[in-house]
Amino acid sequence: MIGNVTAAGRRPRRRPVPARIRRRRAAAVLAVLAVILAIWLAARQDGGTSSPQRAAASPSPTAGPHRLPAAEAGLMPWHLAAPISREVVMRGPRGQLIVFGGLTAGGASANGVYAFRAVTGPARRIGALKAPVHDAAGVILGHGAFVFGGGSPATVGTVQALALRGGRRGTAAGTATTAGSLPRPRSDAAAVTIGPATYIVGGYDGSRPDAPVLATTSGRTFTTVATLRVPVRYPAVAALGKRIFVFGGLAITGPHAGRPLATIQAIDPARHTASVIGHLPEPLAGAAAMTVRGELFVAGGESPAAPRLVPGFGTTQLGPAWRARGAGLGTPATRTVSTVWAFDPAAKRLLPAGRLQVPVSHAAVAVSGATAWIVGGESNGSQVTSVQMLRPNRAFGTSGAPGAGSPYFGGRLLIADRGNNRLLLLDPRMHVVWRYPSPGMPRDPLGFYFPDDAFFTGHGTAIISNQEQNDTIVVIAYPSGKIVWSYGHARRPGTAAGYLHEPDDAYVLKNGQITVADANNCRVLVIRRNGTVVHQIGTNGVCVHHPPASMGTPNGDTPLANGNLLVSEINGSWVSEYTPAGKLVWAVHLPISYPSDPQQLGPGRYLVADYASPGQIVEFNRKGHILYRYRAWSGPGRLDHPSLAELLPSGVFMVNDDFNNRMVAIDPATHALVWQYGVTGRRGTGRGRLYIPDGFDLLLPNGSTPTHRVTG
Repeated sequence: MIGNVTAAGRRPRRRPVPARIRRRRAAAVLAVLAVILAIWLAARQDGGTSSPQRAAASPSPTAGPHRLPAAEAGLMPWHLAAPISREVVMRGPRGQLIVFGGLTAGGASANGVYAFRAVTGPARRIGALKAPVHDAAGVILGHGAFVFGGGSPATVGTVQALALRGGRRGTAAGTATTAGSLPRPRSDAAAVTIGPATYIVGGYDGSRPDAPVLATTSGRTFTTVATLRVPVRYPAVAALGKRIFVFGGLAITGPHAGRPLATIQAIDPARHTASVIGHLPEPLAGAAAMTVRGELFVAGGESPAAPRLVPGFGTTQLGPAWRARGAGLGTPATRTVSTVWAFDPAAKRLLPAGRLQVPVSHAAVAVSGATAWIVGGESNGSQVTSVQMLRPNRAFGTSGAPGAGSPYFGGRLLIADRGNNRLLLLDPRMHVVWRYPSPGMPRDPLGFYFPDDAFFTGHGTAIISNQEQNDTIVVIAYPSGKIVWSYGHARRPGTAAGYLHEPDDAYVLKNGQITVADANNCRVLVIRRNGTVVHQIGTNGVCVHHPPASMGTPNGDTPLANGNLLVSEINGSWVSEYTPAGKLVWAVHLPISYPSDPQQLGPGRYLVADYASPGQIVEFNRKGHILYRYRAWSGPGRLDHPSLAELLPSGVFMVNDDFNNRMVAIDPATHALVWQYGVTGRRGTGRGRLYIPDGFDLLLPNGSTPTHRVTG
């Protein structure tokens, strides 16, 4: 029945409703309408007319903790020419970032003004401050930059102004002029903008706290709009909506003077109020705060409660060119923090959202579009040259959830740790939740040695692994560790039935058969479960690219959705598509050193790792045109013989960086290194350590394997 219509098609008569009840019902309806209107308005703030995917990644400022996206944070592959900290950075014309002043590695204040494009670098000098300063605050007002106060080395109240001009060669400037003066000297403060007004928050005059919150629209005249309840130096400050939030800072007076604080303060400039609204998970000073896509993040800082970081456990190691020991930086009582938090304004608390690849404090931060850029800073007593990116990314999880900030959030990462003769399974927090072999597991009669690759099969109930220098393939029941199928003879290479010679990339097909690139026999085999070979591509021992008769040392045989195999050949750098019966579909020669384990990204688009030093990640098409290339010549982003690169559901590349003894994830858009497990260039078996990791796979909770969906 629809609408209470009777069988005769007429609505039944109802008795009159008393006026008092009608008024109550009307009030209830109005209340429901008000709630609906509030939800609709929140949705408008959440992304307006943008696509559903974009709207989901941009929660409103009042979103609950379950709605706050985690942070994708990464280290750029290029670095500044010299270490710098306590500088000011602003977004200049045409999206360039402009760096003003700062503290040099020698402990002197700097007067340089530099511009750079965050994704590509490098920084170039475009002007100078009239007076060198560090620990200043600054903003863009109109077409000019204003730098407020700072240390030079004594605290000053000077306001320096510099006109910024955009040209064909980038941003140009000159020498700053004195535009005015703050009401009193001030350093160690922060500046934020809401609408046409800029607010200067925190700091001190060299000995006494500066509690007044100053407002300016011109950069030359100032009014006091509120007074901090807890005066602090080095606070992390950002605006969200029409309020300003102040996180931690260094106490100036009182029993905690000189120590980081855990207070969260809120300033309402319109109401001229400031209050303490909550507390941080740990005391912080010198952290960075930023609002990106309506979400406020707090990153890094110095804390007496920060745990000692485990090398290789989610952070990147910097070489000498990326850091310099600074005079008088840091204190034995604190450590530099790597955590990124998201601020939940409704609950008035911070939620873990990810981690910085390089822990920093006293860094400068600027937001450009949908990304925040963290420039320089100090890391456990050293100044760094790093440039880091940070943005909300729901594919990296939700803030406050275990593993927030992981590129494989919600899944588990299987690593074939070849040099250590083991398989490891990591959860998103990088905890090892399973390993093979382990005490109590059934013995492998072939001896588990040199696992070159490992892939889940059977809807996550087993793992197929080829042991390259053991000349074997095994299928291991998961999680029991029982060997349920094998092929080959341990360390006895050969071409006869049942023999292999350095097998590579073994997969289980949808029909249950196994395909493997039998590299040193120069053939690809398709094997039945009973051990008989149903198909062979190539000729035993003939290792030249002459399809379909022979192939030049194949090291990849990825199954495709159409049932064919994508084969890479070391000799000649060829990638080809074959039918399982050996018919050539297409072949292309790539301008790289050593193609390894090609993958299909989409129709006519493929990804391959260049197993070289420095290594590459290359996207190409069937004509051999390079559509995308990642290659870093030096620094933490430099790959050393990467053997496998795959695109994760989160949109980043996961890579085996074999000879660097690490796994890394790289953002294709920015080239930023957004995740790492393993200590660069150092082998080991302990927590956060690997030795020549050569294969990986991703398992989702439903048992699916998103990087090779068409396998069995």
